[in-house]
Formats: sequence, C-alpha cells, structure tokens
Amino acid sequence: MDVLHERCAGMDISKRDAKVCVRTPSQKRRGFFTTVTTTWGATTNAVLELRDHLLQAGVTLVVMEATSDYWKPFYYLLAEGTGLNVVLVNAREVKNLPGRKTDVSDAAWLAQLGAHGLVRASFVPPQPVRELRDLTRARTQMTRTRGQIVQRLEKMLEDSGIKLSSVAADIMGVSGRAMLEALIAGERDPQVLAELAKRRMRSKIPELTGRFREHHGFLARLHLHQYYQLTEAIGQLNERIEAAMSPFRPVLELLDTIPGINQAVAEVIIAETGGDMSRFASDKHLASWAGVCPGHHSSAGRTKSTKVRPGNPHLKGALGLAAFGAVRTKDTYLQARYKRLTARRGMMKALVAVEHSIIIAIWHMLTDAEPYNELGGTYFTQRDPERSTRRAITQLNQLGYRVTLNPLDTAG
Repeated sequence: MDVLHERCAGMDISKRDAKVCVRTPSQKRRGFFTTVTTTWGATTNAVLELRDHLLQAGVTLVVMEATSDYWKPFYYLLAEGTGLNVVLVNAREVKNLPGRKTDVSDAAWLAQLGAHGLVRASFVPPQPVRELRDLTRARTQMTRTRGQIVQRLEKMLEDSGIKLSSVAADIMGVSGRAMLEALIAGERDPQVLAELAKRRMRSKIPELTGRFREHHGFLARLHLHQYYQLTEAIGQLNERIEAAMSPFRPVLELLDTIPGINQAVAEVIIAETGGDMSRFASDKHLASWAGVCPGHHSSAGRTKSTKVRPGNPHLKGALGLAAFGAVRTKDTYLQARYKRLTARRGMMKALVAVEHSIIIAIWHMLTDAEPYNELGGTYFTQRDPERSTRRAITQLNQLGYRVTLNPLDTAG
C-alpha cells in the first residue's frame, strides 16, 4: 500500500493528556518506519510544546479522534496558524483491531492509517460558525429544560387536585400564570381564581377547588423562578443569535420558504451546516452526515438492516421539528409524501423520509441560491394519473360499487 505521508502523527486524546505517536522513515532500513510514542499534557502550554515538537519532527499530517470535547484545545492550537495539516476523524470509522485496545496502540494505529491516506476528515466549521453553534445549542438545551419545569408544575398541580392543564393548552399562559401567582400568594377561593381567566379561557373555567397547601406554594414558587430565569436567558440568546446571523441573512430567507421551517429551526440548520454546501460533495453526503438516510447492512444477497445511521443529533432534531411542521401544512408536496408513505411504512419511517426530502432540498437550494419549489399536494397524482385512477377504482370496488369512467369534456 502506498505511503502518502512519510512523517505522520496519531493522537489518542483523554481528559488529562494525549498519547502521540510520531511515525517517521527508518534511518537504518529503507522502506521501513519507526514509531515513537510520547505523552503530553492537555494544558495550553503542554499543547504548545507538542506543536513545536511536531514541527521539529517534520510531521506533515496529524490525525486525532473526536473524543468528547477533549480534542478541541489540541485541534485549535495545532491547526490554526501553524501550517500543520490536522485531521479530526470519527472514532467509529477508525476502530483498532480487536484485542489491541490501549491508548498507545490506538495512537500508533491512527498514525498508520493517516500515513496511507485511509482517514476521512470530519467537518470542523470556522470560528464564527462554531460560536453560532454554541449559542443555538445552548438555546435548545434551555428551551428543553424550561419545558421540563412546566411538566413539573403540571404534576405538582395534579398532586394538589387542581385540573388546570385539562382546559389550558399552556399552563404558563397569561391566565395560568395569574392563577399560579394567586395560589402562591394564598388565595384559595375558587371563584376569585376563576375570575383571573382571560379571553378564550373564560368560556372553559377549570376546576380550581383542590388541596393546594403551603408546601405546593413553595414548590410552585421555585419552579416559576426557574421558568422566568430561563425565559430571560433564552431572550438574551435570541438577541445574540440575531446579531450573529447577520452574515447569513440570504440563507435564512431561502430556508424560510420551506414548509415547516421557522426562524429558530433555520438558525439551527445554518449553525450546524455553516450555510455552505460546498463542504458536502453531494446532497447524499449531507443527508448521510445529518443521519436521515438508511444505512446499508447486507450479506449474501440479503439486506439485514436499513436502520438510519447516527448523524449530527442537533441537526437531526431540527429536521424532526421541521418535518412535524411540514406534514401539518396543507396542500404541500411534503404532506402528500408523508401520507403516501404512512400507509405502507408507518409514521416514524414516513417522518424520516420527510426529513430526508427537506435536507435534500436544502442542499440544492443553498447550492443554486434558489428558493424552495413547491410541487403541490397533487404532485404524485399528476405524476402517474393512471395509477391513481386504478387505486381509486379498486377502493370503490372493495366498498361494493361498480365504477364507470367518463372523461370530462374540457373543450368547452
């Protein structure tokens, strides 16, 4: 096998240190290579010393695994402004041989793979996109935590016998918060609490007679305090994301034309992909990276599994929200595709198919700088009208009807 990099380094990184194997040509025997493995700390000064060591050894390629977040200080200090070619690889794609799992052997294995060009670099976005990722991921996590707090409040109200969530879709709406504040303040009169209902909720005033005690008030105050704090933090993140999105306004406007994608989902998609489709060789590569395409596991002519591959979980979550919104948008291609697949493949597989269609559309839209082309809810019917006709006739025959088709005269 050809050697593409005569001087290559492999790094197995942990929280405290990194095992670094430098693979160089042997000075005694031509065509042979020697490996020297050393241990370096994970502090900034230690990484800077490692950088000087690699440059002095004439290393042209550095290969490291994406281990948690421990790779970041090594990657940033070694890759930026040094001239070193640093490659971050997925640990799933560079597994060592069975029975040889140690940090030292892993570093040597990475160096050997890199020397022969058998590694594929993972996507590491530039610093502005990385900062945008941090913001959108923090907002997603806080939004999820805030939803959990609302669930705890609902359980606490159920324990006190107050059925507020049975009539209010959002117990943290204007009416719900007013009633909670009154309960915490000591108000127990059901009529007084019911009068706090606003607008549409006044027509379905809930049962507010319960056993809300001082204990429940204490817990409700803690939960509300957390809820308000997270709401304020999410607002600050929204402002920060809004400012960071200024270079991506054209991309944001294009994504907004896709059914099911709102501004928050579009911001996550831009943060995770960088808004630059040139980093992905094709729409299939992007779908595979996002984890919304079927895997391949076949042997002896039999397909054993087509389970979707693991991908970017943050992008996958955003696509899931977009798919849920798209299938509820009337008279659209995505809704028609979902209904068409649900009957024979089930809801979950149909949703994944819609996610796949969305990410494919995103790749083409951002590559060609064109808005979303809506094919309409009758796309599949118009594509093969004879098949649609046969299906409709078969369904009517199964219901006991005899059907005679008379084409419409459209000349008049």
